[in-house]
Parts: sequence; C-alpha cells; structure tokens
Amino acid sequence: MSDHSDIYVSITLDSLVPGVNNSTMFDADKMKEPATKTLVVGAGVGGLAAALRLQSAGHSVMLFDTHPWPGGKMRAVPSDAGPVDAGPTVLTMRHVFDDLFAVTGARLEDHVTLIAEPLLARHFWPDGSMLDLTIDTDQNADAIERFAGRLSANEFRRFTAEATELFEMFRAPMMENADPRVLDLAKVSLTHPKHLLVLSPLAKLRAHLARRFSDRRLVQLFGRYATYVGGSPLAAPALLSLIWHAEASGVWRVQGGMHALAHALAERFQAMGGTLRLATPVAEIVTTKDRASGVTLSSGDRVDADVVIFAGDPRALATGLLGSSVSPVASQAKSEDRSLSARVWSFAARATSNRPLAHHNVFFGASATAEFEDLAGGAMPDDPTIYLCAEDRGTRTATPEGPERFEIILNAAPLTDATPRPDEEDRCRQTTFQTLARFGVTFDPAPPTSTLATPKTFETLFPGSAGSLYGQTPHGMTAALKRPRARTAIKGLYLAGGGTHPGAGVPMAALSGKHAAEAILQDHVST
Repeated sequence: MSDHSDIYVSITLDSLVPGVNNSTMFDADKMKEPATKTLVVGAGVGGLAAALRLQSAGHSVMLFDTHPWPGGKMRAVPSDAGPVDAGPTVLTMRHVFDDLFAVTGARLEDHVTLIAEPLLARHFWPDGSMLDLTIDTDQNADAIERFAGRLSANEFRRFTAEATELFEMFRAPMMENADPRVLDLAKVSLTHPKHLLVLSPLAKLRAHLARRFSDRRLVQLFGRYATYVGGSPLAAPALLSLIWHAEASGVWRVQGGMHALAHALAERFQAMGGTLRLATPVAEIVTTKDRASGVTLSSGDRVDADVVIFAGDPRALATGLLGSSVSPVASQAKSEDRSLSARVWSFAARATSNRPLAHHNVFFGASATAEFEDLAGGAMPDDPTIYLCAEDRGTRTATPEGPERFEIILNAAPLTDATPRPDEEDRCRQTTFQTLARFGVTFDPAPPTSTLATPKTFETLFPGSAGSLYGQTPHGMTAALKRPRARTAIKGLYLAGGGTHPGAGVPMAALSGKHAAEAILQDHVST
C-alpha cells in the first residue's frame, strides 16, 4: 500500500496563509514580570485554544507541531482549485469560538468570515427520495410531512423537543464541567425522570430512534449523528440523540474552508506574542522529580518549561511514544476500544449531478445496519453511507462554472490486525464512485487514489491514534466518564484535544483547551 503522507507535508503554512511567520518568537520585554513558561505539544484546535487562553493570561507560550500546518486534523491538501479541506467540514456551537476570541480581546468575525448555512444537509436514498433539513423546525416538519407523512412530522417535533431538553440537561454538568463524575450523571438522570428510558445504560441510539420514528429512513438519518463522535448507532448510547440539537442550532461555513479557522487561531496566537513552531516534532516529554519540566525535540534540543500541555491523542502517551516517564498517563487510552476512522477523498473536479448538490450532502446506503455491522468487524462496507461536501457551494452561492473542491467521507474502522487489505484503495475507489454514480453524481476528472486518506494515513499523520479520528469509543453510557481529563497524575502535565474530555468534534476540542487552561491557572494560583 502506498504512503500518501507526502501530499500533506507538502503544504506549508506560508503557502496557505500569506503573512504567517512560523519563526515568530516571544518577546519577554513585553511582559512586566517573569511569565510562566508553558509548552503546548500539538497545534490542533485543543492545543490552539489552550495556547490562546494562557497567552492572554500572561503565560509565555510556545506551541509545537510535527506538521507544517496548524489545526491538526482540521487540515487542507492542495488541488487545482486551491486548498481543499481534508478534515472537519461543519462548524457548530459558534459561541465557543466567539468566547475564545473574546478572551484575547478580539472578535471572531474580524479574523474569519463565517457564513450561516440555513440548509443543514441534503439527504438522498437509493429509492430516489430526498429530504432537506434546515435550522427551522417548522420548515423541517413540513418537509418531513411531504417526505413521509403527518405522523412522521409529529414524531420529528417530539424528537426535536426531546433532543433540546437532553442537550440543555447535559451541557453544564458534562460538556462544560472539566471533571464530571458518575454522581453528576446520576443526579441529572434522577432529576429528569421522564428521560430515564433514554438515559438507561442499555439504551442504544438505533433502538431509541426506532421507537421515535415509524419511517426507517428517519431512523437512518438521525442515527448517522453517532458518527460525528466516531460511534455506531447500533452501539452508541441513546443520549447521543442530543447531537441533533447542536446541529439544528446553527451550522456555519468558513470562507476559504474550515482550515482557515485554524490559521486564524494561529495568527491570533502569534499576534499576542506566542511562539508557533511548526514542522518541529517533539520526541519526548521530560519529567524531573515526577514533574513535567520540558520537552526534547526530535532534533535533540531540550526546551525547559514550567508547564507542558499534550494536545494530541492520549493513546500516544499511553503507548510510550512521548517517553516512558509519561506513559502511565491516560493508561485507559491503550486498553479502551477506539472510535471510528474514515476514508477521505479531497480533490477538485467538475461535477455532474441529476439533482443540485448542496454544501452538505448525504447519500445513504440501502441498509441502516449493514454498514455498521461491517465496521464492527473491521471490514470495509459494501453499501456505505457517503457524505459529500461541495466546498464551493452553499445556499447563497452560485454553482461554480469550473473545477470545484470536494471532500467525500466514508466511515471506516480503526486499524486492527484485520485491516487494511492490500486492495483497500482500489476497493474504496470503486465503492465510492460507483455508489455516487448510481445517485447520478459523477466527476471529471475522476479523482486519483493519491487524493485518498485512509486509516493508515491517519495513523501516519497522528502516531499512536490507531487511525482513529475521535479517540476512545463513545459506546456505553459512561464512555464520556472514561476519557482522560485535563489534569494528570504528573504535576505540570495537562491534556487537551479531541481525545480528552469533553470529546471529539471541533467545539468539543476547543472546550478541552479551555478546561486545560483553567486547570493550569487554578493550580498556579493554588501553588
């Protein structure tokens, strides 16, 4: 199997965002008193959020990343139509980023252009049916009534109300709580008895949705939200139905692509005096007398610090990739099952479609369960659900006349002894584009396999992840409680990123950075 990492490392920060200086150094003369020296390992969204908050609080922050781009999985690859996203495509919970920029004395809208997208996604089924969902509940109910009848419309309204209540119930005690406990979960459950069935440890999302919707297509549609955090609707807790509320509350497109948000965060960090060192791998986190005291770079250079934040996949620590002294940290990440991975196509081409494509498009397989049964066994599904992001299209955007940028995502199992097969790329190419052709979507030119990223690619890009994109599995009612927290047993060492609490997803990773920064500031005051 060929290694595609060269198409990623060829992208430099300067080539994507002119004016960003990778070598900007911190000017200590700007500080009125000696600042706490903080090193952040990993410039993903979690690392960037923690670095921004601590720099604004007066720390002297140096941020390292192995890759030549900021953003981690929020990355881009080159194409004939310009940089094309190869990671997250959906921005929800915008208030998390409004707050992050506000902490630094800035406004989000002054650093990145966000375009509200009222059309959340256009959904297609093999039987020819199609359904648009928007941010408007009444519009959705009307569309569902035309799509599946009045009963389904009424079921949707009840489901939406339930998802909203669940989201509000768990926002403060779980997502915004840096260290949730079983008692927090039990308290929420006991104080909302009407939701006890949803909160039961045995309640799975697929079965829950089957009780909520009489039309199997809607069960399939809302079950897909489990994949947003790397889960299967067959095994994920019913509680994950609350993800619908997060998306229905608003989705934004980032002008230039999602990776532009990462660059905006990096630029703001540097403008505040922070040091960003890209293409600078960290070989080891150093401890002295059971306390984190700095890092050793792959070049052999040692950088000392008062505080170290590891903002990568915690499994990299647990498997000893950052040194034996920190391998006891997040030991559960080594033994817990991994979340899903993905196979991702990122390319530019001219598209022909029988029906107009929206910005976000979902093409469902014939079976709502076969795909996830295959994934559970580590196999590539024969009849997958395919997500297609037409990055240059939107509700208020005209269809491009020339080549346009596309990102196509298929769910995949993380790396196991059974994967990958030698013919993985060819099978994925055939499955992806033959399936889309049956829906009437074709591309010219057809994307080469060099534009495909696989679980093996992600393990290469993010060592220790086992190819998983979301850290530990979200399966099980207490899965959220098993994720590593910001504080670790080693003094001076903290964690951030999508593999730590509160979990995967762009806003969740940013919240993890907030939790880490707040823990550091609290511990510093306490000391």
